[in-house]
Amino acid sequence: MLKKIPHNLSPELVKALMEMGHGDEILLADANYPALTNNSRVIRADGLSMSTLLPDILELLPLDTYSDYQAILMEVVPGDDAVPNGRPQIWNTYEEELKKVFPDYQIKTIERQHFYTYTHKCFTIVQTGETALYGNLILKKGVV
Repeated sequence: MLKKIPHNLSPELVKALMEMGHGDEILLADANYPALTNNSRVIRADGLSMSTLLPDILELLPLDTYSDYQAILMEVVPGDDAVPNGRPQIWNTYEEELKKVFPDYQIKTIERQHFYTYTHKCFTIVQTGETALYGNLILKKGVV
């Protein structure tokens, strides 16, 4: 046990955050994401929603201030009727949390199939229990 480490973060996840270098990226994946298909390094965070996990991760993880972006989202597939107005509600949560730690944050989006390929190079994937559609979020690590 350590002081000031959020209780939602497993030892394996804290270790991964510490091992990441500047510019490395971590995918916080929703429960539907094919994590093991896209990366051999997967950390399970079953039952934890992104609204619970993200603030705790951002408490420890500095975001990359030298990059054009600090986060990446999967683009909504055009015509996806499951997403009202073409914008997932969960994205508002992500923006609120990112703004708290980095007011000038930038998010880019990547087309769905390219997103899957892109995550092959992520340092690790954290498979959460998030059930919101398009709930995948990549964070780019900065320096302390």
